[in-house]
Amino acid sequence: MAKKLALTRRSQYVTIYEHGRAYADSRVVLKIMANSLDISRIGYSVSTNIGKATVRNRIKRLIKESVRKLDVKPGWDIVFIARKGIIDADFQSISDSVNRLLDRAGILKINVEKAHSEVN
Repeated sequence: MAKKLALTRRSQYVTIYEHGRAYADSRVVLKIMANSLDISRIGYSVSTNIGKATVRNRIKRLIKESVRKLDVKPGWDIVFIARKGIIDADFQSISDSVNRLLDRAGILKINVEKAHSEVN
């Protein structure tokens, strides 16, 4: 991910935590807030309560890969926060959670599942 597409400062995260809207399931919490940019910036938060560094980094990689495959609308700051339920989850279930939360938030350009069901 390009640096300009990432949330890089603590102040950015704090602003989103305080003023953003939240959507959650058993594995991931999604916090979103509109920005005035032509891009969407994404951040990832995995607490030390989840596990050691290798576990936390693996979870971040899985969430990043799930987001990379989706087409997110521009103009949003997005933070994914891992919950304890993500520890034993496989890639498919994490990807489903991320997709479902982004769709519920209404920031996906197209809903892949709905598009496939309408075609068939």
